[in-house]
Amino acid sequence: MNTTNLPNLNEIVLSALDFFIKNTPPKLNHSQTGIPLVVGSGNAYNTGQIIFSGRPAIIANESNFARIIKNYQSLIKNKSIKEAVVISASGEKDSVWELKLAKKFDLQTTLLTCSSQSSAAQLADKIVVYRKLPEPYTYNVSTYLGMILSATGENPRKIKEAIKKIKLPKNFSKYQAYAFVLPDECGQIAAMLEIKRHELFGAHLSIRAFSSGEARHAKFVNAWEKELVISFGQNKYFGLPKQRWEINLAGQIGAGLIMALSYYLIGLIQTAQPPYYKKNITNFCQNGPKAYGEKKPFSIIVPGN
Repeated sequence: MNTTNLPNLNEIVLSALDFFIKNTPPKLNHSQTGIPLVVGSGNAYNTGQIIFSGRPAIIANESNFARIIKNYQSLIKNKSIKEAVVISASGEKDSVWELKLAKKFDLQTTLLTCSSQSSAAQLADKIVVYRKLPEPYTYNVSTYLGMILSATGENPRKIKEAIKKIKLPKNFSKYQAYAFVLPDECGQIAAMLEIKRHELFGAHLSIRAFSSGEARHAKFVNAWEKELVISFGQNKYFGLPKQRWEINLAGQIGAGLIMALSYYLIGLIQTAQPPYYKKNITNFCQNGPKAYGEKKPFSIIVPGN
């Protein structure tokens, strides 16, 4: 496959928003009683934090889920915890053993996924299926953006309009480092942006991301004229004054907007940089680690549904 023609992240963001304008994600029901145990890996974990940020929930990942479920055995026995919610776009990998473990503890299980015929879908008591687009491996824009929109109820058309109004500062593409300062209520997205840095640039380019509260804790002691600090709102303190870009968003700010806009900007950075991802993704998919229990390589383009 000729990977030089793969779309950049900003293009996928706009395609995903167009898709959700025509295909409204299913509304996620938050009416469950008790405290759910929510588990996901990578950006599925971060998505779980966003989806359940408005109610009590215990969030776990593939590394600590087994320990957490044992630590909360007493609350499971007295029915304070009745349900486990597993988030997995593919419905494979860690989600399979996580569901098996949850059922071993007699928890009702719900799977949030884009794969209705997956191994995990065969195990869960309830499935919420989200539609997604074909995307390059690791991008996962439509998968988790759809889940976030289903929880926040944000309008994808308005998100796209906000993105189209953005005017880039002079020399945007010339910086050697970028830092995002996010609204505190959307702080979970910082980890998602860090993941995109690893996937698209590795050690070649610095992209940092913090909530506004985190940024106050000495993250910008060493300001640099080659780092652009991007904030969603006023920035009095972070970065050198001439290297601050304040994006003032009118109206209510939601996690879907901040995720889509941040991903879009990272895609513009990707466009301006050498094609690190495109040069290396074939080798990674063919020779890198495989999915648990699988021998076949990952597809460079992950199919839609």
